[in-house]
Amino acid sequence: MATKTTTKKKATKRKRSTTKKKLVIVESPAKAKTISKYLGRTYSVIASKGHIRDLPKSRMGIEIDDNFKPDYISIRGKGDTIKTLKAEAKKAKEVFLASDPDREGEAIAWHVAHILNLDVNDHNRVTFNEITKETVKDAFKHPRTIDMNLVNAQQARRIIDRLVGYSISPILWKKVKKGLSAGRVQSVALWIIIQREREIQKFQPEEYWTIDGVFKKGRSQFKASFYGLDGKKTALKNNDAVQAVLSRMDADSDFTIIDVKKREKKRQPPRPFTTSTLQQDANKKLRFRTGRTMMAAQQLYEGINIGKEGSQGLITYMRTDSTRISAGAKHEAATFLHENYGAEYAANHPRKGKLPEGAQDAHEAVRPTSVLRTPKSIEQYLTKDQYKLYNLIWSRFVASQMTPAVVDTETVTIDQNGVNYRANGSKLKFEGYLKVYAAGKEKDNVLPDLEVADKVRLVSNQPDQHFTQPPARYTEAALIKTLEENGVGRPSTYAPTLMTIQKRYYVKLEARRFVPTELGEIVNKLIEEYFPDIVNVDFTADIEGQLDEIEEAKRKWVAVVNEFYQPFSKEVSHAEKEMENIQIKEPLAGFNCEICGAPMVEKMGKYGKFFACSRFPDCRNTKTIVKEIGVTCPKCHKGQVIERKTKKKRTFYGCSRYPDCDFVSWDKPIGRDCPKCQHFLVNKKVRGGWQILCPNGDYEESIIK
Repeated sequence: MATKTTTKKKATKRKRSTTKKKLVIVESPAKAKTISKYLGRTYSVIASKGHIRDLPKSRMGIEIDDNFKPDYISIRGKGDTIKTLKAEAKKAKEVFLASDPDREGEAIAWHVAHILNLDVNDHNRVTFNEITKETVKDAFKHPRTIDMNLVNAQQARRIIDRLVGYSISPILWKKVKKGLSAGRVQSVALWIIIQREREIQKFQPEEYWTIDGVFKKGRSQFKASFYGLDGKKTALKNNDAVQAVLSRMDADSDFTIIDVKKREKKRQPPRPFTTSTLQQDANKKLRFRTGRTMMAAQQLYEGINIGKEGSQGLITYMRTDSTRISAGAKHEAATFLHENYGAEYAANHPRKGKLPEGAQDAHEAVRPTSVLRTPKSIEQYLTKDQYKLYNLIWSRFVASQMTPAVVDTETVTIDQNGVNYRANGSKLKFEGYLKVYAAGKEKDNVLPDLEVADKVRLVSNQPDQHFTQPPARYTEAALIKTLEENGVGRPSTYAPTLMTIQKRYYVKLEARRFVPTELGEIVNKLIEEYFPDIVNVDFTADIEGQLDEIEEAKRKWVAVVNEFYQPFSKEVSHAEKEMENIQIKEPLAGFNCEICGAPMVEKMGKYGKFFACSRFPDCRNTKTIVKEIGVTCPKCHKGQVIERKTKKKRTFYGCSRYPDCDFVSWDKPIGRDCPKCQHFLVNKKVRGGWQILCPNGDYEESIIK
C-alpha cells in the first residue's frame, strides 16, 4: 500500500513539472523578484536586464538614404540573456512583456518581441504604474498590443541623437581632441551653464546701503529697517545718501507709529513630486546627486522586502511630468489624515497642479503606493538613501493632500521727521501641511503690541554697506529646473545629461555648483559657431514637442527625423571644410621629465588632470598631480601633507612620503597642535560652517561661516 502511495505522488509531481507556465519579461531582476511573488506558480518571471538591442557603437548604424532605417544589433555581452529569453519563451504557454510604462520601456518590449519572434499585434504588453499585488494582478487582466507610437517616438529620439553625436563628435575628435563628444540635449545644458558664467564675468557690482535699527516700547525691543522718506520707498546708493537720512533724525526724540497693517496669509501646500521636482528637492534637502536620487527611486519602485508584507513596490513610477493623483490614493490619504491628524488637516479639495507646457500626463505623480506605510514603520528594511528619499516622497505627498498653513503677519511703519522705518512680524496661527512637510525651520517674529500714534525710542542704528552679487552658478537642482522650464529634455533624460557633461570634463562641480572647464568652453564655442541650432533652446524644445506629436500619432517619425536632418547635414559639411584645427595649450608643469629631460606638461585625461612628458608618445612618463596644503606631516615630520582622492572622488589627506609614512586623515590638518593633548588640529566641516578642533575632543574654536 505504501508503495502505491509513493508512485502516485511521483506521478503527480511529474505531471506538474510538465505544465507550461506563462512567461513574463521585465527589465530588472529586482522587479522580476517582486512580481513573481504576486503572480504565483503559473507564471515565470525573468529579466532582460534593460535593452537587448541597440544601434552599434562602432558606426552610425543608420541607413540615411533608406528612410533613416536603423540597423539594430544585439548588445555586446547580452548573448547569455538573449539565449535564456529564447529558451524560456520556447517552452512557455504565453509570453507577456512587462517593461516600464514609458517610451523606453515600450521600446524594450518591442525589441524583445523582435528577438523572440512575437507578433506586435498580439495582446502581450502589460503595464502598471505601481508594483503592488492588486495593481499587477489587475494589469494582467487587461493586456494590450505594443504601442508603436511610443516605440516610434523613442526611435526618433534615438536616431536624432545618434545623427547629432556621430556627426559632430568625429569633427571634434579631428579638429580639437580625441574622446570629445556632442549631444543634442547635453550641448544645450553646457550652453546654459556657459551663458551663466558669461553673465558672472560681465557682472559689475553696484553699491547699496541698508540701515537696521533696534526700537524699544516699554521693556520690549524689536527690529526695524529703513524703508524710505516721506512715505516713498528710497534706495540708499552710497554713504552720502545714508548721511542725508541720518541728518534728518533726532537721536533724542521719539519715533511715532504711523501705520499698522495686520493680515492673515495662507501658505498653500506643495504639489506632489514629478521627476524634476523630486530631483530638485533631493538635491537641495538631501544633497543627493541626480543619479543617486534616481537609483534609490528605482529601487523603491521595483520592490523591497518589508517583513510580513513581503516584497512591495513602495512608490509609483518615478519618471513622470504629472502631478495627478488617483482617486484611490486621495481617499486613502484623506482617511489617514482624519485618523492621525484630525479633520482640520485634511483638505476637502486638494490643490490641483497645472501641467507645464508639453507635459504628457501619462502617469501619476511620484507618490507612496500606500500612505499607510509611514517612513518610520519600514525604516528598518531600507538603506539610508532609500529611507531618506522615501521619507521625502511620503511627506510631500501627504502634505499635498493637507490644508494650507495660516500665518498672521504684521507690518508696522515708524516715522520721525519724514524718515520711515518698517518692522515686519509674523506668527504661525495654524500649521496645516507644515505639520509634515516644513520648507525650513522658520521662527516666529512676534512684535510687541503696537498701535498707531504709539511712541517708540530708537535704541541703536546700524548703517551697512553692501554690493550687489552676480547671479549664482547652477546647482544640479537649478539646472534641471531651467531645462524643464525651457522644455529641453524629458524626465528620463535629466540624470544622464548631467552625468555626461561631467564625464567629458566639460564642466566640474565646485561647492556643488557647475563651473565650465576650458575644454567645455572650446567645445561650446565651436558648436555655437557651426551648429547654432543644436544649442538653440527653442529649437531643442521644438524637437521635444515633435517627438510628443509622434507619440500622439499626429506625426510620422521619418518625417520628423528628415526635417531635422536636411539642414543639419549641410551644417556638418560646412564644419568639416571650414572648422580650423584647434590646439589646446598644455601648461608647463615647471619641471623636466626625469627619464628623458624634456619639459613635463599638464594634460587632461579621463579622470582629470595629470603631468605627462611633452615628448609623448616617444616618452610615456606620467606623474600624478599632488596638491600640497602647506603643512608638514604630523607623524613623520619629514614629508608634506597632500590632498588625495579615493576612487569615489572623496577627498582625504596623506603624507607625501607614502608608503614610508602611512599618515592619513579625512579632515584637513592646519599645522597646529592641540594645547591640551598635543594631537594635531584639523579644519572640519560642521553644521553652520567650518571649525578648527581636536579629533580627540579636547579643544575647539568658534565656527567660521
